[in-house]
Amino acid sequence: MKCYKFFLRISLVFTILIQGLNTVKAQSGDQILDGIGETGMVARYIFDGELKDWSRNNLHAKFQGGQAKFVNDTRFGKVLSLSGGANDFITIPSEALTDLETISISGWMFLRSNQPDQYFFDFGKDATKHFFATPTGLNEQKGFQAFITKDKTNQNGAIAPALEINKWVHVAVVVDVASKSIITYVDGRPAGEAKDVAIDLTSVFGAQSSQKNILYLGKSFTQDAPNLNALIRDFRIYRVPLSRRQVAGIYNNATGNNQSAVNVGKREDELQKFEANHQQLYNSYLTSVADVEVETVVGDLPRLPIYLQGTYKGGIKDQKVRVLWPEATDNSSVLKAGIYTVVGRVAGTDFKPKAIVTVKNSSKSTTPVSKLTTFHLSQVALKTDEHGHNTKFIENRDKFINTLGKTDPNSFLYMFRHAFGQKQPSGSKPLGVWDTEDTKLRGHATGHYLTAIAQAYAGTGYDKMLQANFAKKMELMVNTLYDLSQLSGKPKEAGASSVSDPALVPFGPGKTEYNSDLSQAGIRNDYENWGKGFISAYPPDQFIMLENGAKYGGQKTQIWAPYYTLHKILAGLIDVYEVTGNKKALAVAEGMNDWVYARLSKLPKETLIKMWNTYIAGEYGGMNETSARLYRITGKQSHLATAQLFDNTRVFFGDTNHSHGLAKNVDIFRGLHANQHIPQIVGSIEMYRVSNKPEYYKVADNFWNKAVNDYSYSIGGVAGARNPANAECFVGQPGTLYENGFSEGG
Repeated sequence: MKCYKFFLRISLVFTILIQGLNTVKAQSGDQILDGIGETGMVARYIFDGELKDWSRNNLHAKFQGGQAKFVNDTRFGKVLSLSGGANDFITIPSEALTDLETISISGWMFLRSNQPDQYFFDFGKDATKHFFATPTGLNEQKGFQAFITKDKTNQNGAIAPALEINKWVHVAVVVDVASKSIITYVDGRPAGEAKDVAIDLTSVFGAQSSQKNILYLGKSFTQDAPNLNALIRDFRIYRVPLSRRQVAGIYNNATGNNQSAVNVGKREDELQKFEANHQQLYNSYLTSVADVEVETVVGDLPRLPIYLQGTYKGGIKDQKVRVLWPEATDNSSVLKAGIYTVVGRVAGTDFKPKAIVTVKNSSKSTTPVSKLTTFHLSQVALKTDEHGHNTKFIENRDKFINTLGKTDPNSFLYMFRHAFGQKQPSGSKPLGVWDTEDTKLRGHATGHYLTAIAQAYAGTGYDKMLQANFAKKMELMVNTLYDLSQLSGKPKEAGASSVSDPALVPFGPGKTEYNSDLSQAGIRNDYENWGKGFISAYPPDQFIMLENGAKYGGQKTQIWAPYYTLHKILAGLIDVYEVTGNKKALAVAEGMNDWVYARLSKLPKETLIKMWNTYIAGEYGGMNETSARLYRITGKQSHLATAQLFDNTRVFFGDTNHSHGLAKNVDIFRGLHANQHIPQIVGSIEMYRVSNKPEYYKVADNFWNKAVNDYSYSIGGVAGARNPANAECFVGQPGTLYENGFSEGG
C-alpha cells in the first residue's frame, strides 16, 4: 500500500514522519523480497504448479498449448516444463510493460537443448521492435544475448558465452536507462555488458497503455524460430534497474548461500560523504550558537526547539540555526523531577548547543478546544472568472465528476456478490487490478467509491440531473450491501443450520483451517456461518487468520490487511449516511462494527498489540476513526469500545501501562510502515473529539510536531528513504533525510 500520497480530511493535516531507534529494524514482509522493495516489482511467476503472478499486480500468465506442464525437480520442487513444441509457451499480460522507464528480468532456467535461436523471453510489438534474451544465441552469432531493438538498424545489447545445458542457471538482464547500459548476469555474476547505449523503452513498447505489447516466455516473434526447451522457475519483472548486489542476493538466497540474509539489508552507499563538522554555505561564518532552557513535566520528554539563535561574522545578519537533537527512545530521563542537559549539534560545525531541561512534577493536563469544524459541500460554490470563463477549478471538477458519473456501481459490487455466491447482473464486469478475483485486498476500492459518490452528490447541487445520478448510484450500492449483510449468520432456508455469533465462525466447508483462497474453486460461500452483520468482498477468514498470527503475503496461508479494506468500506457507508441520512447505510456499518467488536473484545491485549504491529497484515487504516465516528452518531458505548480496541498501544502509549510512546512525546515510530500508521494518528484526533481524553490529543499533537520538524521533505513527502530499503517506511533515524537519500520506488 503505497504511502505515498495521502489526503486527510480532518482538522489536522499530517504531512510526514520518519522515526528511529538506536538499533532499528524496519518493518518487513513479502514487500521486501531479496532486499528489493515490492514497489519495484512488476510481476513474479514462481511456476510451482500454477501460472499465478505473486506480486500485488495480479498479472497472471497464460499457457498457450492447452494445459501447462509442471514436473518435480530435486532442487526446486515443482517447476514449469517447456518442451519446445509449437504451442508450448507462456504469455504475460501486456500491462506488465505499462509506464516502464527501465526494466530488469530475473529467472532460473534449466536448458535442455543447445539449439540456437531459442528465446528465453521476447517482449514488444514484433520482430523489429522488441526486448529479448536468447540463452544460446542466434544462428548468426552464438552466446547468451540480451538485446533491445527499435528497428532493423537500431539494436543494442550485451553478449556473453552461451549458457550451459542440463543444469540450473540463474540469469538476469538489467536495462539501466540512466546509466545507458545493458548488463546480463549468470549465477549472480556479471556476464556481458553494453555501455553508452541510447535506450528509450517507449520507442519499443510505446508511450501509452493503449499501445498493446505481446510478452512471450519461451517463444520468439521471429518466424520459424524454435520454442524454448527448458525448465523454468521464479521468473520476475522489475521496473527498476537491479544493482549487482541485488542480483547476487536473488541468486544467493535461492541457493542457500546467504542463510543469514534478512529482508532489509545495508544499502550500497553511493551518496557523497561529508565529515560531521564539514563547513558548508553560511555555516562557515557562524561564530556561536545560543543554549536554551526548557521545561517539561515528569514522564513527558521535553519538546526541544529546532532552531536556536546563531551569531555570524563577516557582516552577516544574526539568524536562527537548525539544531539536531538526539532522539530518546524512552522517557527514562524524565521519570523524576530535576534538571538535566541535552547536547545537540549543528550540522557542518563543531558547535554543540545545550538544552537545560527542568523536569517538574506533573500538573493538571490542559488540552485545547476544537476551533475548526467541517462544513457541508453544498456550502461550496465554484464561480467563473471575471470574464465568465470556467476556471481550472471548474474544469478539473467537471472532468472528475463527469467521469465518476459514468461509472457502473455493479463493478464495485462485483466481488461482494462473488464472496456471497450471488449471481452477477448481466453485463457487469469486475474492476481488476487490486479488485481482481484472487486479490486479498479486494473491496477496498468500493469504500473509496462510496465516499466519492457521496461527496459528488453533496457537491452537485448546481446540476440536479447529475445529483440524481449519484443518488441512484448510492441507492444501488447501499441496497445491495445491505441485502448481502442481511444474509450473514442466518440460515439459507428455514430449519437449516447457521452460525450467528461472529466469535464462532467455523472453517469453510470441507476445510481443516482458515485460508485466504479467493479463487472460484477455493472461495467459501457459506455466509450462513459468517456471523450476524458481516459484510466484506471476501469471507471472514483473513480477519480470523490475523488473530492467529498470519503475515502479509500472497500465499493461501497469508493475508493482506483486512482491516485496512474494512475501514474504507465503513468510512464510505458513514459518508453516505451523513450526506443522505440513508438508514440502511448506517445499519450496514453498525452491523459490521458489532461483528468486529464481538471478535476483538474477546482477544487478550497482548494479541491486539501484536496484531496492530504486524507489518501490512495488521494495517487497519483508520478503524479507530471510523468506530469513533459511529459512536458520535449513535452514542452506543460498544462503538466507542470498538474504537479503543484499535489503539496502537506500542506507538501511542509505549506499553499496556501507558508509560511512554507518543502520548509522552517519545518517538518510537521510526522505521515503521508509513501508510500503516498515519491514519492511526488521524484516528487519535477523532478519539479525543469523542472521549475528551487528553492522551489522544497528545498522541496527535506530538506526532505532528515531530513530523513537521524532524521528518518533512521539501516536497511534503513522508516515506521513500533508502534506509530502511523499504520505500514505504519512514527512515531509521529522525533528521537523517539527506544521508539516507531516496530508495528505488520511493
